[in-house]
Amino acid sequence: MCGINGLLGFPDKDSATQKVNAMNEAMIHRGPDDGGVFVNDKIALGHRRLSIIDLSSAGHQPMQSHDGRYQIVYNGEIYNFKELKFELKRVVSGSAEQAYFFQTNTDTEVIIAAYARWGTDCVNHFNGMFAFAIWDNHTNELFIARDRLGIKPLYYCFTNNVLAFSSEIRSLLASDLLPKKIDEKSLIDYLRFQTVHAPNTIVKGVKMLMPGHYIKANSKKVTIHSYWDLIANTSDASKGKSYEEVCKDVNTLLTKAVESRLIADVPFGAFLSGGIDSSAIVGLMSKVSTEKIKTFSVTFDETEFSEAKYAQLIAKKFNTDHHEIVLTPEHFLEQLPQALKAMDHPSGDGPNTYIVSKATKEAGITMALSGLGGDELFAGYAIFNRSLELNKKAWLNAIPSVIRRSAGSVLSTLKPSVSSEKIAALLKQDSINFQSFYPLSRQVLMDKQLLEIVNLMELPSNVVSEIIEPIYLNKQLAKLSKVSIAEISTYMQNVLLGDADQMSMASALEIRVPFIDYTLVEYVLGVPDKYKNPTTPKKLLVDALGDLLPAEIVNRPKMGFTFPWKDWMKNELKSFCEQRINSLAKRKPFNGTGVIKLWTDFLKDDPRVTWSRIWYLVVLENWLQENNIQD
Repeated sequence: MCGINGLLGFPDKDSATQKVNAMNEAMIHRGPDDGGVFVNDKIALGHRRLSIIDLSSAGHQPMQSHDGRYQIVYNGEIYNFKELKFELKRVVSGSAEQAYFFQTNTDTEVIIAAYARWGTDCVNHFNGMFAFAIWDNHTNELFIARDRLGIKPLYYCFTNNVLAFSSEIRSLLASDLLPKKIDEKSLIDYLRFQTVHAPNTIVKGVKMLMPGHYIKANSKKVTIHSYWDLIANTSDASKGKSYEEVCKDVNTLLTKAVESRLIADVPFGAFLSGGIDSSAIVGLMSKVSTEKIKTFSVTFDETEFSEAKYAQLIAKKFNTDHHEIVLTPEHFLEQLPQALKAMDHPSGDGPNTYIVSKATKEAGITMALSGLGGDELFAGYAIFNRSLELNKKAWLNAIPSVIRRSAGSVLSTLKPSVSSEKIAALLKQDSINFQSFYPLSRQVLMDKQLLEIVNLMELPSNVVSEIIEPIYLNKQLAKLSKVSIAEISTYMQNVLLGDADQMSMASALEIRVPFIDYTLVEYVLGVPDKYKNPTTPKKLLVDALGDLLPAEIVNRPKMGFTFPWKDWMKNELKSFCEQRINSLAKRKPFNGTGVIKLWTDFLKDDPRVTWSRIWYLVVLENWLQENNIQD
């Protein structure tokens, strides 16, 4: 796990060296173990290293191929690198393909060897999380690739005939190649969904390489290509199989995903909340590992809200070396400024991940497994049941739209709340279906509210609506798989994975996510609804695990500690929030009167303005100030 960056086409070698060093320095937290640069008259590559596999100096990057043709910078892990290495050592009989002569034990060199043999098709051989760039000294071409599901980030910009790329936006900004300006269309995306959906970012001119895509570039052109996507790669391997056979397949795939993610030359552990997902990961880790597993969970003094007893139950069952991170509201508030400073891109969530990652790293752990992705894949969110229920309400479309609109207006007036605002917005849609319902389910401020706080007469198109359109229109996908793909493509990739990366890497901790192993994802997305219908929480996953999890975990009530954000923002955090709200109100894209009114309505306990609808605005302004982003 590392940080990478580079410049292609910068005309002055000395200046390119200076800039790439500045980019390295801006993300030193991602790789405190080592750093390096490679610069010639065409390309400048930079790297910061967090050593996970082959801790020796042989893993230094940028790394050169044994014949001197290729230079690589790489962030991530290739879990099947040992199998690939064995294959790449062989001479392919009957062809011109020669064996690669390896000089290190790293997965980095396996990527070079794979590219040397298979070219751009190498990405189809990798199972892992990655973002890497390879420079070919013979053809003067640059190849940049990102993993299938977007676990590792890769940002880029193209300005004045220079292509710049990096693992972090802040690193790109450190190059001083582009003005630090807000992208106004992306701003609306953030205000709707507390994030900006790839390929856009909050910074004008900065893009994110989409998951499952790669860039080919030379001095004359830059092209972007797709090599994998969720819909096209949904598997039909479960077709015709019994429920028992599907459960067995899921168990095999998830066990293999966990086992492959235990390869490391550093101390590792797992996040353990005591929920089904994290408990499953810990149980499988204990099953396949010969080492005692270290587990980490956040606990609270308030027993009524704490999940500690469930985490302890799993820790005892699997005999883990369990660590409890006792978190008080005071401790959380104390670390909040650091968590906000760690953000590479503004997000409405993330501080929890920062705190548990920091404590895990301080306990001597450099890599941890997480249960992230289990809800998205196995229908664990309420949105799955709600989407099925929506199909039973198709009769609403027979009601004239003018009546539906009136009913929505009456509801939001008589019972003002976030829920009634969303129902009213849904009833105003031309057609009530998954395509109109899903974006509203994830939206923070409704469009009516947004128009009151921004200086626009009309809002740009809804990005999430555009993302899910091909999902909705696909006739082959099962209904629950459509919801899974929507969740993965929006909330998971653009909020959860983004937060996991930026908040863990702020403490130089690598997080691995077995539930989104692409082979498991492809298989489960092809499983019919009759096997996944969430009548009980994540039934397919639970049944696939057999007796691995105790009944107390499977049947436990849905719970979780909720910090008193509303009270904090009116007391301990009031000055902090108010300063940033007032500053945001003065920015050109915003209607200052509307922004201040939103804050005032929150202070007056308006049920339509919950704390989360203010907090993400505070986070936005804080990030813009931290990074000196102008209107």
